[in-house]
Amino acid sequence: MRARHGIQIVILCLWNSPRYSPGSTIHRSTVIPTELVYDGRWQFTSIPAAFSDRDFIFSFALFMGKSDNVPHSLGQRSLQTSAPSRRPTENAHLHIIPSLRQLVVVAGLIPLFLAIHYGAYWLRFDGRISESELGQIAATIGWVALAKLVVFAWFGAHQGWSRYLTFHDLFVLVQAASVGALVVACGDYIFFPAYTAPRSVFLMDWGATIFLIGGVRAVGRLVEEQAIAPFLSSNRVPVLIVGVNRSGESLLRAIRSNVNLNFRVVGFITENRASLKSRIGGVPVIGSLDDTCRLAKKYRISQILITAGELSGQQVRRLVEAARQSEIQVNVLPSYEQLIGGQVDLRPREVSIEDLLHRDPVTLDTKGLHKWIDNQTLLVTGSAGSIGSEICRQLLQFSPRKLVVVDQSETGQFFLERELRALADHVEIVVCIADTCDAMRMNQIFSKQAPDIVFHAAAYKHVPLMEENPGEGIKNITIASRLLADLSDRHGVKSFVMISTDKAVNPTSVMGTCKRVAELYVQAFSQNSTCHFVTVRFGNVLDSAGSVVPIFREQIAKGGPVCVTHPDMQRYFMTIPEASQLVIQAGAMGRGGEIFVLDMGEPVRIVELAADMIRLSGLTVGSDVEIEFTGMRPGEKLFEELRVATERHVPTAHAKIQVVASTPHSFPAIRSQVDALGGLTHSSAPEIIHMLKRIVPEFQRTGQSEPPSRSAAA
Repeated sequence: MRARHGIQIVILCLWNSPRYSPGSTIHRSTVIPTELVYDGRWQFTSIPAAFSDRDFIFSFALFMGKSDNVPHSLGQRSLQTSAPSRRPTENAHLHIIPSLRQLVVVAGLIPLFLAIHYGAYWLRFDGRISESELGQIAATIGWVALAKLVVFAWFGAHQGWSRYLTFHDLFVLVQAASVGALVVACGDYIFFPAYTAPRSVFLMDWGATIFLIGGVRAVGRLVEEQAIAPFLSSNRVPVLIVGVNRSGESLLRAIRSNVNLNFRVVGFITENRASLKSRIGGVPVIGSLDDTCRLAKKYRISQILITAGELSGQQVRRLVEAARQSEIQVNVLPSYEQLIGGQVDLRPREVSIEDLLHRDPVTLDTKGLHKWIDNQTLLVTGSAGSIGSEICRQLLQFSPRKLVVVDQSETGQFFLERELRALADHVEIVVCIADTCDAMRMNQIFSKQAPDIVFHAAAYKHVPLMEENPGEGIKNITIASRLLADLSDRHGVKSFVMISTDKAVNPTSVMGTCKRVAELYVQAFSQNSTCHFVTVRFGNVLDSAGSVVPIFREQIAKGGPVCVTHPDMQRYFMTIPEASQLVIQAGAMGRGGEIFVLDMGEPVRIVELAADMIRLSGLTVGSDVEIEFTGMRPGEKLFEELRVATERHVPTAHAKIQVVASTPHSFPAIRSQVDALGGLTHSSAPEIIHMLKRIVPEFQRTGQSEPPSRSAAA
């Protein structure tokens, strides 16, 4: 009787408490959407269906007078994140479903607590409970169950009755059971001295609570994950998972819990032979990476799953080639970083060129970048380009006061603005259509926007075109960089970050030489300015507009041939996000005058890249698509270099960024030379080349060579 009366009091306090009336304000003035209200007849009334199990149970904690202890996730929730509202007359009967679930939790916990407490007595007295002990149980069992219910609600230990049960939930369960046992023991001694229970009863109650509730929840997770179903279903596709690590284990759990992933995991493949014959989630580790295709045939596997970034590019290439010969499909699932960033869905995809050229994830000094970027006005030139637009996206992951994007491409700026506003509607975004060679227009932008940090990414990049139009290369690359550096100094910009290229090292082209002159000017200017002028030098980026990857992709789609200039041609490659992140990181590290060089890994032979892309398209080199060698174009060289003969690379605090140790030129001298170069933009090509060689003596222009052969079947 006492127990039932106690529950009635709790429910009355739940629905009538001034701390929890419908529409009341709890924790930082956030309105909690309410599901149940008392309308005078103790019936359920339908209000927005955004009320979870957690909301109902934590009302008991509010009854105890501690509204400040409402969990952050509950108190901070707003109506904007609630489930979509429905019309009052549409499926009105469905509004009661969440409430029934809440009642089921309470209805299940109360008898479970009653049974556990009785079972503790039964175990203590070996099943021989006397009448006096029965009376003692009857007098205390109701309030014991109620006290444990309140404690469980306080800790949120009633949550997690699903596939999302984790060790954190087990820890919370142990906490709640321990505090509950302590509360019950203290209450028994204080309020029921006549019915004091043996101490072993409290200990057994504590252990049984953890064991039974933890077991029930674990069984619930097992059922919801359908751990047995994959072995019973003949429709599921048998697969192998490559990687005995956290990613592999998470992939296994995702497959078991996601009905859209219709796979049955037969085994794991490892790179570490020491982990052979072990098990992950009950699935055996059956072999090494070299045994993958043999094991796939043995177990009749049709697909192999790997996690993005888990294997090196060479390992992926070797696995894909072996699998292709065995007619086995290799699929890639997203990595943790991609899922957390919301970039992809949890669905397998085929191996991409990025997987074959595997680049390790970039680690950033987030704290230092926030200090450098937050509350600053940022200006990015060349914002409609591949690197410029990605720099804009990366910058919006911080909290700048304003982002000014500058480019002369109207269409590119139009789409970029739409994308950036969707990414960060709290940041002021100013879109400027402008030519960085236009001194009056750029001065107008600097005067009006007053940038604190400038990222200069605008520049021509196609080597053969600049060989044909050297005057335009000078204007767009060298003179525009000088103009922006001068404006940054004049308008009090704090940091100026210029994007350069590995083609500026021992240049053989007009484009590379113009970039080298810009490097020299910016580095020399830092000696006479309070602005921190830095340059960031790196190689090619994958899949940028007009680069080799999209060109190869288009040629393959047309049936070939895939055109490569020379069989020995090599280039360094980075991904666009990686390069952009490191540019920002280097900019934050710069104190003025540095030329930073990014770690570009190992060079890639272009003919191998073309062959990989053909094979990834499901075709065969030679029989399906030819590779044709067309000869080197003007300004090109077989391989790019990382340093000038007079330079020395020194490590920095970041593993992927080095700094060039070199002596800056005299600023008056380099300024005079750039002025003279600027006066030759409409002169003949020989005059321009002669002046470029005077400024950059290592410039050795190359011409067109004959192709060594016409086709290859690599």
